[in-house]
Parts: sequence; structure tokens; C-alpha cells
Amino acid sequence: MRTIETKKEYTAITNRIEELLTIVDNTTATNDKNYIELDLLSDMVADYEETYEPIKAPTLVEAMKLRMYERGLNQKRLSELLGVSTSRVSEYLTGKSEPPLKTARDISQKLDIDPIIVLGI
Repeated sequence: MRTIETKKEYTAITNRIEELLTIVDNTTATNDKNYIELDLLSDMVADYEETYEPIKAPTLVEAMKLRMYERGLNQKRLSELLGVSTSRVSEYLTGKSEPPLKTARDISQKLDIDPIIVLGI
């Protein structure tokens, strides 16, 4: 199968995908030429993005800040939830220190953050 080689090709193909998305919907038959074209182009774009523009896993700091935002938590409320001081939470959020294993486990469980992110693996 052909691959996307340049940013110009990528842009042209993503523009074509946008056009096809106005034509193809959930009721379009899988043997429809537009559906097939959309499927093939989408695979090409996914392969290109995986190679040249990979999405990196978030850092612990990014994940914690996102969860705090989603749950309406401030540093004080987060410190109460985790059972640590607000200054310790501040150190975690600025990256000045990493949480010990027990606190890392609590962060993972109480904020629903993947343990791989919490452990930085």
C-alpha cells in the first residue's frame, strides 16, 4: 500500500477526508466507493501521523492537572484527598519532586490515572 511521503500530501489527503466525511455516514454501505476511499485514506493518515506526529503519553504533571480541572479540585482539596500537605502537592505539580510509591498509588486510584503514567514508564 502506498504511504504519505510529504506534509503537502498529508494536507491534501486530510482535505479530501473532510470532503468525504460530508458524504459518508453511518448508513453508507461498506462497498460504496466513497466509503472505501475514506477508509483507505484514513488508514494512510493514521500511519503517517503515527510515524511523523506521534501523540506522546502525558506526563504525571499534565495528567494530574487535567484530573484536577475535570473534578474541580484545587491544590488544597487534592492534598486532602491524597493525605499529603499542600506544599507537597505543589512540588508534584511543578515537577520538583516525585511522589513516593504509596502516594503514587493513591494518585493512580483516586484520580483514575493510568499507573504507567504515574510511574513514568
